[in-house]
Parts: sequence; C-alpha cells; structure tokens
Amino acid sequence: MTRTLLLFLLALLPLGGFAQQFTLIVVKENAQPADGATIKLIQANKQVSMIVTNARGQARFQNITQGAFSFSVTYMGYQPRTTRSYTIAENIKQDTIRIQALSTVLKEVNITAKTPPVEVKQGKVIVNVDASVTNVGATVLEVLEKSPGVMVDRNGGISLQGKPGVLVMIDGKPTYLSGADLNNLLSSMSSTQVAQIELIANPTARYDASGNAGIINIKTKKNRQKGFNGSVTVTAAQGVYFKTNNTLTLNYRAGRVSTFFNYNISRQKYLTNLYALRKYTGADGATTATLDQPSHFTGTLLNNTAKAGLDYEVSPKTTVGIVLGGTMIHREGNNTASARWLNSSGAADSVIATDNANNSRFKNGQVSLSLRHAISKTQDISADADWLHYNITSDQNFNNRLQTTGGYNESTRANIPTGINILSGKADYTLKTDSDGQFQAGWKSAHSSTDNSAGYQNLNAGQWTDDLTRSNHFLYSENIHAIYTQWERKHKDISYQLGLRYEHTDYHAHQLGNVLQKDSAFSRNYGSFFPSGYFSYQADTANSFTLTVSRRIDRPVYQTLNPFYFIINKYTYQTGNPYILPQYSWNLELSHQYKNLLTTTLSYNNINNYFSQIFLSDPTLAGILLYTQGNVGRTYIIGVSEAVTASPTNWWTLTAQALYNYKKLSGFNGNHYTSDINQLNLNASNQFTMGKRFTGELSGFYTTRARNDVQERLYPTGQLSAGLGMSVLKKKATLKLSMRDIFYTNAMEGLTQFPNATEYFKIKRDSRVVVLAFTYRFGKTFKTAKRDNGATDEMQRVWNG
Repeated sequence: MTRTLLLFLLALLPLGGFAQQFTLIVVKENAQPADGATIKLIQANKQVSMIVTNARGQARFQNITQGAFSFSVTYMGYQPRTTRSYTIAENIKQDTIRIQALSTVLKEVNITAKTPPVEVKQGKVIVNVDASVTNVGATVLEVLEKSPGVMVDRNGGISLQGKPGVLVMIDGKPTYLSGADLNNLLSSMSSTQVAQIELIANPTARYDASGNAGIINIKTKKNRQKGFNGSVTVTAAQGVYFKTNNTLTLNYRAGRVSTFFNYNISRQKYLTNLYALRKYTGADGATTATLDQPSHFTGTLLNNTAKAGLDYEVSPKTTVGIVLGGTMIHREGNNTASARWLNSSGAADSVIATDNANNSRFKNGQVSLSLRHAISKTQDISADADWLHYNITSDQNFNNRLQTTGGYNESTRANIPTGINILSGKADYTLKTDSDGQFQAGWKSAHSSTDNSAGYQNLNAGQWTDDLTRSNHFLYSENIHAIYTQWERKHKDISYQLGLRYEHTDYHAHQLGNVLQKDSAFSRNYGSFFPSGYFSYQADTANSFTLTVSRRIDRPVYQTLNPFYFIINKYTYQTGNPYILPQYSWNLELSHQYKNLLTTTLSYNNINNYFSQIFLSDPTLAGILLYTQGNVGRTYIIGVSEAVTASPTNWWTLTAQALYNYKKLSGFNGNHYTSDINQLNLNASNQFTMGKRFTGELSGFYTTRARNDVQERLYPTGQLSAGLGMSVLKKKATLKLSMRDIFYTNAMEGLTQFPNATEYFKIKRDSRVVVLAFTYRFGKTFKTAKRDNGATDEMQRVWNG
C-alpha cells in the first residue's frame, strides 16, 4: 500500500519544459532591492504565474510562451507598478524597475489582500494566525494543535511532522522551557499576541542544532510603519466555563526611533477530565488486578504578559536595540480522583479517594540587547546578548482516603520552587561575495543554571513531619558553545547552501543529600559536528525541486536528570535518570513545488539513542508504577506529504495538507520492544469572502492512530471549527464570532504498555468553545520602511516536573 501511494503521488508531480526566461529586478527609491515583492506575469490580460522576489530583489520567470508579456509589481507600503510590454523577439532577458513609496498618510489601516492561513515557503511552513477566524480567542497551544503536522501529547511534548523533539522560540529568542512548563506558558498565551508561527523542519547551520524535529518560531505582532498606531482586542469565550483574553498593542516610529509595547491579560477557568484503566497481568498473561482511575481537574488561570522594545538608529549603518519583557501566570487547581482496585473477577477490593490542591506561580523576566552594523555594502555584523530568569513555584497538597471500615487518611504536601537563570551571547557575520553568493559565520555561547528543590511532608498524628526519602535539592549548570559557517549561492536555475556547525556541551549536576540520602554529583562534556544544507533546482516558472539534509541533537531536559521522585498520584511516581544520553538524528527531505499551488514532500528521519519512557522497580514502593526516560534504541520515520493552496473561486480559498508517516521504533525496556505504525494527519481550512465586509471559515483536522513512544499508541482524534468575521466602524474595527471543536471530538486517547501491565487513558478538556472578539485599530500610519532585524536562531531546554 505504501509503495502504491508513493508511486501515485510521484505521478502527480507536474514537470515543465524549458523555454525563454526573463529576470525582473525590483529596487526601491533608495536603490535597495525590494525583498518579498510580488511579481505577476501577465499575458493576454491574464495572470500566467506569480513569483516573490528574493533578497536581491530578483524574480526569474521561465518557460514564457510566444506573444507580448508584462509584469505587475506590488510591495507593501509602495505604489503598485506595471512594466512596459515585452516580446521574445526583442531578446531582452533582464530589466530593472524602481518603485516609489506611498507619500500620503493612510486614512485607515485596512488589509484587503487575501492572506492564506498557511503558506509553504523554502524550508518552512508559515501559519498566519490572524488569517484564520477560528484562531480568535484561542491560546497559542490550541493554534499549534491544529497547525499542519503538529501534535501535542498528554505530557505536553510537541512533535512536528511526526517527529518528537521540537525547539520552541518566541521572536527568535529561546523560551528555555519544555514539558509541563512550556505547556503552561503556551496554554496561557493568547493568539491575539501572535502574527505568525513558523514551522521549520530543517533549520540551517545558523540555528542551534538542538531539536530533532526542527524549530517552531512564534512571532509576536510588531508594526514597523511610521507614526503612532495600535490596536486593542477584547475577547469573551464560553465553553463549560467562561474565558477572556484582552490585548493592547502600541507602536511609534519617527526619525531614528522605533518603539513598541504589547500587553495581554487573560483569565480563564479550565477543565480536564482524565480516565485511566490500568490492568496488571501475571506471568501467564492473565489479568491479576485492575486499577480504575477517574480524575476531574478544575482551576483558574490568570496571565499578565508585557513586552516593550526600542530601536535607535545611531547612524545609517548602525542600529542598537533593547527589549524588556515579563510574564506572570497564577494557576490554582483542584483534582478529585478515585482509585478502585478490582480483583480478577471485576469486584471492588478497595476504593481510595484522592484530593489534590495545586497552587502554582510562573514568573519570568527578560532583557535583550542587539546591535546591527553595516561594515560596507557587502559586509554586515550583528550581535545579541540575552538575560532570562524564571521563578516557578508549586505548592501541592495530597489527601488519600481509604473508603472502608477502619480505613486510613493520608495527607502529603510539597513545596517545589525552581529558579532558572540563562545568559547567552552571539555574533553573526555576513559577506555578500557577489549578487548571487553569500558567506556567513558566527559564534554563540549560552550558560544556564537551575536551582530546583522539592520539600515533601507527611501529616502524622496531627503534625507535619519532613519526608526525607522524597525531598531533594538539585543544582544544575550547563554551558553550550557553538561556532558555524555556511555558504549560499545561486547560479541560474540552481541554488544551494552548505553549512557546518560545531557545538560543545558541558554540564555539572549536584544532588544535595540529607540525613537519609547521600550527596551525589555527576558531570559530562561532549561535542559534535552538525552538517546541513540544501540543493534547489528551478526547472521552469512552475516547477522547483529541493533536497535538504541536516544532522541534529536532542539533549535531555534538566529535570530528566534529577534522580529523585515526583508524585503524579498515589500509584504513579516519576523520577529522573542521570545516565540518559543525548539522542541524535539525520533528517533528509525531498520536495517539489508546483507554482504556489501544490507542494509534495518525501522525508526520512533516523534517530539513535531514542528517548522513551522506561520503567523501574523499587522494592520500597510496592504497587507503585515508577517511570522515567531513557535511551532505548532507535527509530526511523518515512513520510509523504501533500500541501495544496488553491482558489476555486474568487470568494473561496482552500489550504490543505495530508501527511502520511510510517514510523518504526525499537528498544529495550525489560523486554525487547519493536513497534511500528502507519499514521495519517489531515488538515484543511476553507476561507470565504462574502461581499466587502464579511469573511467566513470552515476548518478542521483529523489524525489517525499514532505513536510517539515505543510503548504508547494514540487513538484517532480531530475537530471541526467554524467562524464568521465582519468589518465595522468604517473598517477600523473587526468583529469575529467562532466556535471550535463543534462536535466535541478533540480527545486524547490511547493505550500504554508497561512491564506486566497496560493502561488505557482518555483526556477531555474544555475544547468546545464559542468565542466573540472585537478588535479596534487606531492611530495614523505613514509609508512603510521594511527592516531586517537580523537572524534568530536559538533555543534551549528547561523543565520543572
């Protein structure tokens, strides 16, 4: 079946011939190239094809047929232009056109162009958040869950294109978070703060090598137009509980100064229902006991986020900048659960009721400094320094009650504070060797330190006493140093890039002891090369082919190395593994793009030292399932995807992607495990234009059975959403109404295989939500000056439980 599908998809690849080519160069009024201008080839008063100019302002058209032709040029903030008419007989193969900036003040900010919700470009998939009506009022995590090729597992792990291990950046800066803390941040961050989300499966050598699956870069909104302007968005949502997200954006640019300020406040009451059924088996495979565990989580979340920045042009060649930001998240939750032990005949032996109250606070602050300097017309240098601090506290209270005559009442509480400091610096140098070649080199160093303690106490005879068997204090410091170089060149129809990055890592961990536990310390240092590159061939104006290859690494998150216990519930503990090693991967991708209509991609991914759940036995913890992470073996993934962007009519735009993966995982965890799966992810969005004021959307996704772990299989899931938007107040404001997960089908369900046990689980959240949002835009805008803020390339990991 797989072979047949591959042959069928390959048969769909349109191949073009070779004919007359023409290169149009677009420059701005200051003679600088217009990067990203839209060029349309016009013949017989019809659009034949469309190309976006590269960094040199060039758009190269091939296979131009006989007859007169011309070009239509559009560029944001500049007056549209149409070239003169050309003919092949003139034998002119290149021309330059100069565009003029808009000189008049715009009376209103009104975007009329149809921006697709998803775009496929060289090496990345771009999700335009505002282009989808159903994104209004959603969290960033909810936007990611319905983005093409993205999956989020029950532990908060994010996979991309079926591959685990994703680096998440915000405005190209590291979040330095993973697991539960990253999930907490993204689930409290409003989509109204975000302009685009970039999904980069194969980053170049300029980016960190971390992340087997690539990088997700969340780009917040920034307006670079001159003058003072801004917007305010107020959102009210109703699911089982009420939610609200409100955002204020301010921008001012005049002379040499450009500033921005963003503020978001959101408040929501959340709901999660978890059901787990664990079956224990004997040596003969027969069920010896069953643990039935329904749980109900509710709570409130309050998030305040502020970010401000200033750029100052010291001279026409030099710009300095500073960005200050901070986030405060307060989450209060309660969990009520019961654990019913059933014997082999299904009768209840005992029932234990559990209450868990959790009060957590998440605070972070950041300071970023930047410098951009043009040494000459062909050389420039940039430097960045970043300081980031996290203060994360969690207070937990557990109470277990055996509901029977003569039963017991156990109470445990824990205080788990974590402090994280990160300091990083980097410098990048760029040399344009000629109009078609570019050389880059750079350096980066990052230092991080983590101070994580967990103080557990038990209630005995009315007195709280320290539980020194589970309490711990973990100190961790890590340094990563990197250098890279890459070469990029274009020659006629061929472009390529070759890059090499070297990264060296050293870390030291210290587990502080107490009267019952000994001190322990461990250190490690290692280094490796990470080659990357691509080769692209533009066959004609309609068809291009690209081959991409890269080697990448996933380092274990800090808390995974902490060898002490974290309580999930009475019968499930989690612990760290100080012996876990990094996992490495090779990624290979071959893609074909037909115009801006169809993109076909074949991919191969091979991971060694694969991270997986492993299970340990502790004779002092009878009846408790203890799990951690470890290196269990290897996995490989073969994938095929088709992405389509089409406009069947002038009022209907369709974007869709189908991603098929064959995944095979093998490893050792008490027994030899080998598992494989065929999984398919479908994602589609229909955008409708109804007159001059109304827009509509019908979108959804569906994922078949999937597997992210060697011992865990996920069942099918999906959702359908719809929305309607309307411009009001003379197009200065927008009113949007949407409903997500209309049929309440977006559940996370699966089966996990443990040694001598299996566990079925199903997680349901408050995902069926009706949202009403109002956005008002104010201020004046002048002509746009497009700016390049430099490359963004970093990401690290931190995880607290």
